Amino acid sequence: MKDEKEQTAKENVLPAADIPFVVNDELYGRTRKIMWSMVRYKELQMQYACAIKEVRTKFDVLNTEFNVREKRNPISSVCARLKSTESVLKKMKARGLPPTLDNLEKNIFDMAGVRVVCAYIDDIYKIAEAFLSQDDIRLIRRKDYIKNPKPNGYRSLHLIVSVPVFFSEQTKNIPVEVQIRTIAMDFWASLEHQIKYKKEIPEQERIVERLRECAEIITKTDEEMLALRQRIERAEDIPTEEEELLDKFKKIDVWM
Repeated sequence: MKDEKEQTAKENVLPAADIPFVVNDELYGRTRKIMWSMVRYKELQMQYACAIKEVRTKFDVLNTEFNVREKRNPISSVCARLKSTESVLKKMKARGLPPTLDNLEKNIFDMAGVRVVCAYIDDIYKIAEAFLSQDDIRLIRRKDYIKNPKPNGYRSLHLIVSVPVFFSEQTKNIPVEVQIRTIAMDFWASLEHQIKYKKEIPEQERIVERLRECAEIITKTDEEMLALRQRIERAEDIPTEEEELLDKFKKIDVWM
């Protein structure tokens, strides 16, 4: 009896090919469009990530050169980041831009970011000059927040550059934002960023004012440290040609 019921149940089940399946053309088209957009967005992220590698390599090369040729290395550290999707969408919304991939490519120039941290203020401009003098780097925009700080006290040199990236089927010029700042400026910016995104801070106006005051103190410290270094360098004896040769010889194994 049980076997007969199971057989009857099986007979009542339609083969998969016979099950009617209604396709909503509009929904299917929208789904395909979304999927292709996601694929293209991933490709864009890959391209920006490759642009970051290109720029980082350039600073790594400069760093190696400075290690060998200079008495000291002006570059303290280099780090990079790819802007998150959430940050991109927020920025486009704030600018009143529809969140399309075309708008991203045409209007968002800090999708890829590289930060170079230096010891002294004059190192910032020295590194920037060496970087921008390279033939394949095209400067799009320059904002000097060191000479013209933001109202909150933020200081840094911002460069939007275009760098060619060589892929298997094309060469594409991709924008990268380069931030160059001192260790002190980076320290202040990191703490300010943490505090800025905290919610419901008591006495927020007073905290903002104190941050601005701290930025001024850090700036004075940067300037004083630069002055001390320059004073020490002026007091040093000018090395002989033999001493300079020996000093450079000692550094030969730095890059090996």
